[in-house]
Amino acid sequence: MQFTAGQIAEFLQGEVDGNAQVLVHDVAKIEEGRSGTLTFLANPIYTEHVYRTAASVVIVARDFQPTKAIPKHLTLVRVDDPRAAFARLLEIHEAQRFDFLGIEQPSFVNPRAKLADDVYVGAFTYIGEGAVVGEDVKVFPNCYIGEGVQIGKGCRIHAGVRIHAKCIIGANCVLHSGVVIGADGFGFVPNAQGEQIKMAQIGNVVIEDNVEIGANTTVDRATLGSTIIRTGAKLDNLIQVGHNAEIGAHTIVVSQTGIAGSTRIGSHCLIGGQVGIAGHLHIGDRVKIAAQSGIGSNIPDDAVVQGSPAFAIGDYKRSYVVFRGLPQLKQHIEQLERELATLRSEAASHAEDNT
Repeated sequence: MQFTAGQIAEFLQGEVDGNAQVLVHDVAKIEEGRSGTLTFLANPIYTEHVYRTAASVVIVARDFQPTKAIPKHLTLVRVDDPRAAFARLLEIHEAQRFDFLGIEQPSFVNPRAKLADDVYVGAFTYIGEGAVVGEDVKVFPNCYIGEGVQIGKGCRIHAGVRIHAKCIIGANCVLHSGVVIGADGFGFVPNAQGEQIKMAQIGNVVIEDNVEIGANTTVDRATLGSTIIRTGAKLDNLIQVGHNAEIGAHTIVVSQTGIAGSTRIGSHCLIGGQVGIAGHLHIGDRVKIAAQSGIGSNIPDDAVVQGSPAFAIGDYKRSYVVFRGLPQLKQHIEQLERELATLRSEAASHAEDNT
């Protein structure tokens, strides 16, 4: 699919500066632009690329003023917010990638599963009994959709995803390759001999609308009830969410974080990479946790913490300044000890001389 600069400007409610009939069929970074591609300028540090890019169209701010001659092949589209405008175009470009319909073979769809007419099911996918797949859902090859799973409209289930029995996925969710939803929680009980006996995990996972989960992240099913990912939450790659945990609405969790069972995380939180969160805790709303922190206690609303165990980030930074100075402090103490030993020796000698 291709568009003219004029069509793009009309869609973005912008203005054409150059040839309105020039065609574009792809997008690119401004420094890697080539003929027939569209790019944008939002950060001034990339301004020089406008004058040497091979792209055909560049989206710029309305008040952009060139300091050099614009290449003859280049057309500018002036808009209020170049980054937001480019994001809208990327949505269209992304939609073209997912323009698939029908059920590819070989795949297996249980006769008692219910699929909307416009779904796509990739080859080697299994959809179990009682599963419900909503409108405009794309299930890419080699996926497993278990018995009784519900998938809301507009979801994108990328290749190799596993969604186990009775789990519920809301509308417009994105699950990237390798995601496992609803595997058994890590629940064991020691018997009298100290042997670990598996506790059946009979709950499910509920993922609300507009959630995105990165590659190879796992969300375990609840022992009883539900493990819950609330509306608009975004989980990066390689995250472990334990059984009966809850992640609040619009919270962001960065890669390699582990969240133990039954912990409740509030809304609009930001959790950095490689954070470890113990079980049965409550993390308030709008909390920020710095990377590699260890969380072993409850955190109130609006707190910003760092460290392992974590505490207030301001105190952590002041403590770290002291920590970095420990080698010099050790040298000072050793010097003081030597000087004190000398003073004691001199005092002892002086006392002997007076006797």
